[in-house]
Amino acid sequence: MLTSLAVLMGLSGVVPTAQAAANEVDVTLVLAVDTSRSMDFEEIGIQRDGYVEALKHKEFIDAVKGGLTGRIAISYFEWAGYVVQGSVIDWQVIATEQDAIAFADKVDARPIGTQRRTSISTAIAQGVSMIISSPFRGRREVIDVSGDGPNNSGNPVTPVRDKAVASGMVINGLALMLRPSDAPDGLDKYYADCVIGGPGAFVLPVRKIEDFAVAVRRKLVMEISGLSPPATVQPIAGAEPATDCLIGEKQWRDMFDR
Repeated sequence: MLTSLAVLMGLSGVVPTAQAAANEVDVTLVLAVDTSRSMDFEEIGIQRDGYVEALKHKEFIDAVKGGLTGRIAISYFEWAGYVVQGSVIDWQVIATEQDAIAFADKVDARPIGTQRRTSISTAIAQGVSMIISSPFRGRREVIDVSGDGPNNSGNPVTPVRDKAVASGMVINGLALMLRPSDAPDGLDKYYADCVIGGPGAFVLPVRKIEDFAVAVRRKLVMEISGLSPPATVQPIAGAEPATDCLIGEKQWRDMFDR
């Protein structure tokens, strides 16, 4: 009888209560960080410092402790035209200040480098893969994408985004607007129309590099707490044409057609 019950539980996907509790977190959060060559080494370094500072900040730790389970699972990787080899920091539970500092130290230890092209679709696909393979069950599943330009490599971004959202994940964006981008109406609008998605999804713009750490901290706190700010970009139906989500691919192609 016990054997039959065990088989039945295995077939039905029922998870014992103790195991479910051990695997349950408030949020499974993937940090997908742009390291494309449109940013110089100084900017990449300031961006890195911003993540490290935000992960160690009291507001972030308090937000984690204020959740229903009081813990999250977090992971990290860097991307440009591809996922940077060796950049993936695998899932770690954060429940205490010591946990947060340990994860931040892993991020801080990453060598600083830049790579060619910009494939937001690859970043989202990597985030989806990491969440699906995660040993943790988040009440919310969030992919946090930072970037400083539109998608110009790999698959188009919107179909990948739509598949992730259809599976129940949320994609938020941090639009790095330190320099003019290839998005004619602004990178924050491009992210709003083409990249983010899911319940409560939002994009935060960063226009000054010195504001980066505060923006990252604000973003992490909102993601962990399930809060969202007023929409940074609020397109009004019929007021203007939708953003061309293939603008990056077209500009890259035009560059080589000249």
